[in-house]
Amino acid sequence: MENREIPDILKQLRTKLEFSQEDLAANLGVSFSTLNRWENGRSTPRGKAKQAIADLMAQVEFDPSRAGSNKNQRRRANRKDLLTTKSMEQMLWSAACSIRGEKDAPKFKDYILPLIFIKRLSDVLEDEVERLSETYGDRDTALSIIEADNTLVRFYLPPEARWSVVSGREQFEWPEEHKPKTLGEQLTFTMRIIVKANTGDRQKDLSGVIDIVDFNETRSGEREISDAALSGIIEALSDPRYRLGLYDVEPDFLGRCYEYLLRKFAEGQGQSAGEFFTPTEVGWLMAHMVRPAQGEEVYDYACGSAGLLIKCELVLMERDLKVSRPLRLYGQELTGSSYAIARMNMVIHDMEGEIVRGNSMTNPKFRETDTSLRKFDIVVANPMWNQPFDPSAYEKDDFGRFEEHGGITSSKADWAWLQHTLTSLKSTGRAAVVIDTGAVTRGSGSRNEDKEKTIRKWFVDHDFVEGGILLPDNLFYNTTAAGIIILLNRHKLPQRQGKIVLVNASQEFKKGRPKNYIPDESIRKIAQAFIKGQDIERFVKVITNEEAAKNDYNLSPSRYVDTSEKEDYRPIPEVLEELRELEGEAKKIDDDLAKVFAQMRFK
Repeated sequence: MENREIPDILKQLRTKLEFSQEDLAANLGVSFSTLNRWENGRSTPRGKAKQAIADLMAQVEFDPSRAGSNKNQRRRANRKDLLTTKSMEQMLWSAACSIRGEKDAPKFKDYILPLIFIKRLSDVLEDEVERLSETYGDRDTALSIIEADNTLVRFYLPPEARWSVVSGREQFEWPEEHKPKTLGEQLTFTMRIIVKANTGDRQKDLSGVIDIVDFNETRSGEREISDAALSGIIEALSDPRYRLGLYDVEPDFLGRCYEYLLRKFAEGQGQSAGEFFTPTEVGWLMAHMVRPAQGEEVYDYACGSAGLLIKCELVLMERDLKVSRPLRLYGQELTGSSYAIARMNMVIHDMEGEIVRGNSMTNPKFRETDTSLRKFDIVVANPMWNQPFDPSAYEKDDFGRFEEHGGITSSKADWAWLQHTLTSLKSTGRAAVVIDTGAVTRGSGSRNEDKEKTIRKWFVDHDFVEGGILLPDNLFYNTTAAGIIILLNRHKLPQRQGKIVLVNASQEFKKGRPKNYIPDESIRKIAQAFIKGQDIERFVKVITNEEAAKNDYNLSPSRYVDTSEKEDYRPIPEVLEELRELEGEAKKIDDDLAKVFAQMRFK
């Protein structure tokens, strides 16, 4: 009896025994809510409980071949393709066009994103109602049970806060004292209702995050944004082409929306925030290269919308299929909107862990003591490139991150983030971090002392650098620069000790508009090349730490892997012989033409 079969096994048992969920729960000696979670795949029985199920199976005529064939799984397998990037951008563009002229472009995201939150949560809730309807027989029963136990669903939305009411497609009987007078007032109230309904769970608590916008705000007697404009946004998001449920969009859909709104309408204002978003394919590549194993703890200290963390869990599920011990995911994020998205993403995808808010460089929240950082199996991150920090942030560090790991850097923090990464790794830990390409070359070849080079030297000499992946140009939305993934490992395999695997993946892309992207086959190619760790002409070079030292600790893959096309030089005698042949052919043609012209003059 595999864990993935248990939901169907329980449903078959109830059918054969003509038990309700309450009856079966009592028979197995567990609570109704526990059985419900088993039956819906949100947790699995263990030990005596699993044995009790096996004993019950032995008492009835049971067909195990049917396990895994429930309607919900068929529905998942046959879903239409995920909402494409182009469709997502069309949806957001339509929403933005609804408020053009009423708000400055940088403010568009403040009004659009919270409404996307509601739409996403509502559609996810609808998927869960459908799932529970299969269990209880009809939608009304499922809804009544959800109302009695909100923990059965990821995020609970009271009826008045659901998209059908927000969009006006269903009417809600508001109490007279709370009846909103305007759409703006209704939306503001809706945000507060959602926050209040989920404050009992710390991970779902969005207080001070999604309820900070007043959609009904009035200044000098005029509304900041009219009901007509708000209605336009709602209608754009209500288009049936844009469903945002569990199987309709990619895991980090909310993060992608935020990224697009920043890029399109708030680039000048949102450069720093945009740094926290990693191209989807780069995230998949990083997750494949760190190869997460069941039960491991994964940390992202600049987690943005938690996209990198989620991809690590999804890569594990893709590789192992049967995951009895999921990853524990931990993230810290400074930007309020990204922080809110990260927590929603974690809950929506049933992933375990914790997201906290704050600046990981100046105030890391994951600590063992006041002078020691918490250690993780894996660190994945894309911190802001070339970020300046006040020197006092390094000098007053209480956690032993900098002086102990190569020294204090200068104004650019790329290697300071890698020092933070190394300090956050267990003795067997590994990491993948995206930094600016200049960070792996600055100071090399110069006679002057360079603090970044000094830190690179320390990392190489202590054999913590396992690899570097040079990415293609023009992948990241707020820069055309390539970026490089640095792979760290505190406990390299014996065959990789003293070596660094450098992959020049600069040609592994396809042209896109407005940005390039790495296709799926290239993601697999790059990840497999790094994992294999062997030389491949014009693609991979494995160097020793001594070779890195001879090259003054220049760690750029392009220094060791030349991807340019080789010129083909032919022997000079061969070229001269070909020229003589061509001259002979030319003379023959000239003679033939002369004869033709002579005949024409004669006539």
